[in-house]
Amino acid sequence: MRSEAHAEMLREVGLVPTIQRLAVLDWLYRTKLHPTADQVYSAVRKKFPSISRATVYNTLEALTKAGMILRLSVDPTVARYDADLKPHAHFRCRVCQKIYDIEVKDGMPIDVKADGHLVESVRTYAYGVCANCLEKEASHA
Repeated sequence: MRSEAHAEMLREVGLVPTIQRLAVLDWLYRTKLHPTADQVYSAVRKKFPSISRATVYNTLEALTKAGMILRLSVDPTVARYDADLKPHAHFRCRVCQKIYDIEVKDGMPIDVKADGHLVESVRTYAYGVCANCLEKEASHA
């Protein structure tokens, strides 16, 4: 997605499309990582050296509150962010700590009208050993 489209998305949720917000949002849409705020800051700072850590943190908070990105708690030590809003789960490898997207079959894993409640989103986190680490383990055995 291009910056012009991101600018329009920001306007639609009532946020002013500042250069800093566009830089953060553009980077989040391009990465498959599930970065921490510090990782976002380091990446965006390469292109915009004058951006402050506080601006990145405030931008992530504003984008999260506006529903444009997700704040993930898959890592118990730090918040991570994801711009992919399509239904999917997250898997965290206990060996390498990498986080992967996992496809969710048939959209929502539970009924959207569960027990009379309206379910708007479901966050599923799975933990274990990723395929890469299993392969490395098998080759050393």
